[in-house]
Amino acid sequence: MGKRKQESISKPGSQKRRRQEYIDEHSDESNEEENLESSADGNASSQLTAGEVGIIESIQLKNFMCHSNLGPFQFGSNINFVVGSNGSGKSSVLTALIVGLGGKATATNRGSSLKMFIRDGETSADISITLRNQGRDAFKPEVYGNSIIVNQRINQEGSRSYKLKSKSGTLISSKKEELVKILDHFNIQVDNPVTILTQEMSKQFLQTKSESDKYKFFMKATQLEQMKEDYSCVEKTQQNTRIQIEQGRERLEELRQIYLEKKELYKSIAFVNDMRRRLEELKHNMAWAVVSEMEKEIEPIKEGIKAEEANTEFIQKVEEWQVKVNEAEKKYKAILDRLETVSEEAQALHPQCISLKAEVQAKRKAVNEIEVVYNRFKTELKRLGKDDEQLCKRIEELKSSANQVPEPEKLERQRKIAHLREQLKAFRDEEILIAQQMDQFQQAIYKCREEHARVRRENADAQQALDAKQKQLRELKDSKTDTLKRFGPHIPGFVEAVETAYKQGHFNKKPLGPIGAFIHPKDPELTLAVEACLKGLVHAFCCDNHSDERTLQLLMSKHYPHGFRPQIIVNKFQNKIYDVRPRAVYHPEFPSVLTALEIDHVMVANCLIDVRGIEKVLLIKSNRRAREVMQSSHPPANCKEAFTGEGDHVFERRYYSSNYSRPKYLSQDVEAEISHLDKEIESKRAQLTASQQRLYSIENEIRQNEDHLYGHRRHQKELQIKIRTTNGEIVDLENVEEHQSVDIRILQDEAEENKAKMESVKEDMQLQSRKMEELKNILLEAEKKLKEVKEKIHEVEVVAGPIKDELNQAESEMESSKRHLQHYADKQKEHLACIEKLKELLAAKEKELEEKTAQARQIYPERIQVSRTVKSLDAEMNRFREKIKSETSLHGNREEIIQQFHDAKERYEDASSKVKNLKKFFRVLERIMAERVKAYQQFLRILSIRCKSSFEGLLHVRGCSGKILFDHKNETLSITVQFGDEDKASLTDLRALSGGERTFSTVCYILSLWNITDSPFRCLDEFDVYMDMLNRRIAIDMILERANFQQYRQFILFTPQSIRSLPKSPHIRILCLQDPERGQRQLNFQNRTDCDEDQ
Repeated sequence: MGKRKQESISKPGSQKRRRQEYIDEHSDESNEEENLESSADGNASSQLTAGEVGIIESIQLKNFMCHSNLGPFQFGSNINFVVGSNGSGKSSVLTALIVGLGGKATATNRGSSLKMFIRDGETSADISITLRNQGRDAFKPEVYGNSIIVNQRINQEGSRSYKLKSKSGTLISSKKEELVKILDHFNIQVDNPVTILTQEMSKQFLQTKSESDKYKFFMKATQLEQMKEDYSCVEKTQQNTRIQIEQGRERLEELRQIYLEKKELYKSIAFVNDMRRRLEELKHNMAWAVVSEMEKEIEPIKEGIKAEEANTEFIQKVEEWQVKVNEAEKKYKAILDRLETVSEEAQALHPQCISLKAEVQAKRKAVNEIEVVYNRFKTELKRLGKDDEQLCKRIEELKSSANQVPEPEKLERQRKIAHLREQLKAFRDEEILIAQQMDQFQQAIYKCREEHARVRRENADAQQALDAKQKQLRELKDSKTDTLKRFGPHIPGFVEAVETAYKQGHFNKKPLGPIGAFIHPKDPELTLAVEACLKGLVHAFCCDNHSDERTLQLLMSKHYPHGFRPQIIVNKFQNKIYDVRPRAVYHPEFPSVLTALEIDHVMVANCLIDVRGIEKVLLIKSNRRAREVMQSSHPPANCKEAFTGEGDHVFERRYYSSNYSRPKYLSQDVEAEISHLDKEIESKRAQLTASQQRLYSIENEIRQNEDHLYGHRRHQKELQIKIRTTNGEIVDLENVEEHQSVDIRILQDEAEENKAKMESVKEDMQLQSRKMEELKNILLEAEKKLKEVKEKIHEVEVVAGPIKDELNQAESEMESSKRHLQHYADKQKEHLACIEKLKELLAAKEKELEEKTAQARQIYPERIQVSRTVKSLDAEMNRFREKIKSETSLHGNREEIIQQFHDAKERYEDASSKVKNLKKFFRVLERIMAERVKAYQQFLRILSIRCKSSFEGLLHVRGCSGKILFDHKNETLSITVQFGDEDKASLTDLRALSGGERTFSTVCYILSLWNITDSPFRCLDEFDVYMDMLNRRIAIDMILERANFQQYRQFILFTPQSIRSLPKSPHIRILCLQDPERGQRQLNFQNRTDCDEDQ
């Protein structure tokens, strides 16, 4: 409810009845308390009829909060207990009482808007409250009768309408002003916590730690706060009156001057000629005064031109920034040349690397093949050597043998020898084949191991990529609840620390960041392009000044890991975005980064314009169209770069591919990004699984080849044993052969043939050895070249990355320098234009001065030194003209001059009388206000004493003691309570008490306020919720005693607990609310043994 300036301070009796207010302020405090108590008792006994107006007779709710139909409730005229469990409708009744009598939604602590009280699924809510209107203090009884019905409807838009009806149901008014008059008449204050104390307000009072808040509660409850505000308003009015008196004095002085002029005119009608001479002198003075003033006007203009011409600040700034621009362009070109050189070198090395790799593979294959041939010749040479040795030995043995053997035996031995030699040849051929196969297995093992190393590297890269994707997925899922987590898990804590530091005054202006949280792409398809353009700037922060920057750096050192702190942009905060139209890029099809973004804060846009030049960067979805726009023809004006939808960076002569395929920070569809990441993770897992299976397959292949190689080596050893055995058998057979039958010549021929074969094999082996060495040298040279090329490519890739970053930084610096240069060039132009404008003004003034001087010489040739201003001379001349005109016409109409004199005198005397009366009234008002303030202070002291006395008396019922200490100077109130024996306990602040004790103390404090304030009814919500049974019993007894003492007042108490122990009394009515059943449309209640009645 709004404040009502006319309502009186709450008092024990009716607001229309005089209250015993003052007692001897010099008497001691105890006598004052006794007198006040007796005064209150006397008033109470004399005002029993006050209960005839303003009390709540009934209330009914429809579609209010969660209840479709609640009530009607018929309240008794004295004590009412509303009992029910949670959800039964107690709080709905209390909330409806506040809202239905015009209270704001926020006063209920149940909602911020009236539309929140409408039941779900309904379009409106209705509240009907019946107020008693009987007795001599009734409000318009002839219109409303014995009751006033207040109907209120709340609609979906949050507005409400009123219908004020008589007891018979006749509509009297639909205006809220009528309701305000009724509430003022009944002294009903729904926003006063002592009139209606909600559960939330009670809880806040119980939990408050501020003594000033308790004091404000006391002031508001007693309406002393309203009185204090009214007196402040009167003091302001008094100050305004003082100003009006001062203005009246000035007006009086003007009237006095007019009066004196008229009087002088009246007296000086005979001096017209003197006045004409004086007027002529004033004309002369006026002519030269105009010249003097114009000379004075010209002098500052000359000084201004001189000062402006001497000001070379902008010229120096332009020269300084021109040097910086030249340096930045030189630096940019140098870095660009370096990058182009590195890029060309890298592009030239890639085909060479591929060619060398193929060449190395071919050379290695040739070396392996020739090694196989060389080993074969080596094995053959060993075999021929052994054969030669055996043949020579046999020939010698045959020559020395003299025995003869029979021919059949000789033939048999020769047949066996021939058979064994055939076996020996077969064994040797098999051995050569085994050696070749072993070479093949070794080559296969070597290739498999190379493949294994490559696949293992790919596996590690895939695992690293999978871990990165999983981390990004976690961050994306976290960002669903907090978007700042997309920029790092530590960002929300850091932003909160910045907010706290700003509230504590560590920043002049609150820093903004991360910048990525303030920007939103209008077209989702351009999100990757925007991220590719801004890069690390999405993590950057903006500061107003360097002091804030240092404070922010200190905070960053506590939240960011070393080496990972984002950029801080220092730029003076302003409320207007830069006008970039002269230097911004425009294209009919494609937006710039600036126009493609929705930016939440002006300074974020300004910082990105300064640091990145986003107004000059185009965003083009198609790679082909980007090349056409930027490279096939001249780029658009003011545009030097563009980004494609895939994040590629396009210049006029260069094109760089993006390293990223998806946006990471600015995507608006988080669910789509999460789904895409899930698919990528599954793909990576499948790739990792396939790679792992490939590793297992290669390892199995290596093991199989090693097993085959081991088996062939074992077989080779077995063959070598067989060859040695066969050779021994042949030697044994040849040793027993008779020398006479042996054809030595054949053996000798065979030995010669064998030696010839050995020479041929040696020559072939030497030839293969030379070829093998040559191929190995060629292979080593090719491998060396390949290694060098790979190292060069790696070096180029390592160098190119920083150069790109350095190029971007250099370009930003160059653009920033150009902007500063343009800024100071514009300032210089403005400076020169200002000087030119001043010179033109000076020329015009000097020309005008010449004309005025010529006019002055025509009026009076000699120069006159005039000290008076043109304005004062003109005013005096006008007065003289008026006087002369008056005097001239006086002879024709003398009565008119006399009448003007008398009128001026009458106005002056009338104004003088009014000012005197106003001063007298102001002095009386000051005296009355002093008395009022004195009375207010005395009233404040009286109410404080009564509150303290009542509080201590109520605590005494419980066997406790306590104090309320008022500090009116500092506007604080402290409550201390002592439970237990005085010798064993000490006064304790409310915060140190248990829940029940604190609630009991609060009830005592509320009862004390009830004792010193006035209202037709009082409502208390869940007053006993934290009390134990003893404190609750005592509190209820005290409330019943107070209610019995004030039977002319209505008390409505809400509680969720049982009240079976209440005494039976005709003044007590108990409304028992039942728990709502499923599907129930109307809540029933029953009285106390049927739960009760106002008899």
